Amino acid sequence: MSHGTLYIVSAPSGAGKTSLVHALLERIDAIQVSISHTTRAMRSGETDGVNYHFIDTATFEYMIERGDFFEHARVFDNYYGTSRPAVQALLAAGRDVILEIDWQGARQVREQMVDAVSVFILPPSRDVLQARLSQRGTDDAATIARRMRDAISEMAHFDEYDHVIINDDFDIALTQLIAVILAERCRLAHVRERQGPLIQRLLSHIEGVE
Repeated sequence: MSHGTLYIVSAPSGAGKTSLVHALLERIDAIQVSISHTTRAMRSGETDGVNYHFIDTATFEYMIERGDFFEHARVFDNYYGTSRPAVQALLAAGRDVILEIDWQGARQVREQMVDAVSVFILPPSRDVLQARLSQRGTDDAATIARRMRDAISEMAHFDEYDHVIINDDFDIALTQLIAVILAERCRLAHVRERQGPLIQRLLSHIEGVE
């Protein structure tokens, strides 16, 4: 059984990460997004095990003590984390796995998975980012200003990643993200692992052929 590849995808809010990853999943097989655990309340329209694994604080803290998370963080009053056993099981089954996490979580994961492939999504400009945040129509001016400050802080860590994609034209950015996945699958080590029998047949001696 071949081993999957772990991908880390990060971006500031408003850069289009979620839309790009969703479109990627519709075009590439044998890859999926890891479903995070959280202690926050389930929102209308969400489904346990689809959007998040919703658990209580005591369970989350017990999982921290057991070392069950690749990465975890407390955001305001809620915990968020990536399950180590769940991701490792998918990778062992030959599935590629995407983690949609911030730069701090990415650092935690890279310390444990040095072969992880990381991608950072950037907006084409601050003006475009501000417009995207404002177009949501759900936040007041103070909240948008805070989100912009958080986004700038997040973007400062783009150079910690293997690949950087600027999401100006969505179709181009999606093509670039797909290219990262396909190129990784063409790496020699991965081809040897996943296509070993084929390579053996191609290189084996055929009687009567020199």
